[in-house]
Amino acid sequence: MEVKVLMTWNIRANKDREYFEFLVKQFLPGMQRLGLHPPDAWFTAYGEGPQVLAAALVPSREAARHILASDAWKHLEKQLMDYVTDYHYKIIPAREGFQL
Repeated sequence: MEVKVLMTWNIRANKDREYFEFLVKQFLPGMQRLGLHPPDAWFTAYGEGPQVLAAALVPSREAARHILASDAWKHLEKQLMDYVTDYHYKIIPAREGFQL
């Protein structure tokens, strides 16, 4: 059963520019190389909650766990922490549209 890895975070103050550069040049391509296919991302412009919600499709829960336990993923996460706070993720059954 296809699953989504849902990730949330807030961008560190004064790191917007560097964050977006890292996201486009390293994080997203790295996710795709590992088998995480990012179909969705949302940015909270107003209100409460995490600033960013990103989703990635994976063929199965086992595949998602394998990817998220890999050294390559841990390296990407470590790099991401230079630009974000309050990072969290969860694995859920995939549905169409917005999921939280």
